Amino acid sequence: MQGIYSIPLTGLKEGNHLYDFKIDSKFFASFEKSEIHEAELEAVVSLIKRSSHMEVRIKITGTVILICDRCLELYTQELSTEDRILIKFGEQWEEVDDEIIMIPFGESEFKLDQLIYEFAHLGLPLKKMHPDDEHGNSTCNPEMLRKLEQHLVHGEGKGDPRWKELQKLRDINN
Repeated sequence: MQGIYSIPLTGLKEGNHLYDFKIDSKFFASFEKSEIHEAELEAVVSLIKRSSHMEVRIKITGTVILICDRCLELYTQELSTEDRILIKFGEQWEEVDDEIIMIPFGESEFKLDQLIYEFAHLGLPLKKMHPDDEHGNSTCNPEMLRKLEQHLVHGEGKGDPRWKELQKLRDINN
């Protein structure tokens, strides 16, 4: 039985093939540690089948709901990412490296679930935060921002050079 997010390989002719998948919140709910809570995504999969291998390009676009790293509230994040993987045929399933997957000869389908999940997460920003408004002000929960400001430690660590290095990291992240 073919899965929702899979490509049938039986009878697939050499050449270019295009597939379009809708990805929603139910998809990410099936993965235990997903950072994506809600989603309205489209995954366009371009597959080029050759006699010795297949090249698969997955372009994922849409919006996802994430937890803000600063105020811990949900916010909407645009997502647009494109990744590529080579599929070669061999004796058994094997992830050769980050870009090559080996699948057994005669395999009837190629499941995309895990790849879509991983590529969507790789497309997320490192810093997940509410975007600033048109004036450059944070759109995070103002109450939480006030609480964070109250707990900020000012003026400590000026004499110890290790604190200067940590301050540089903090400045980069802000």
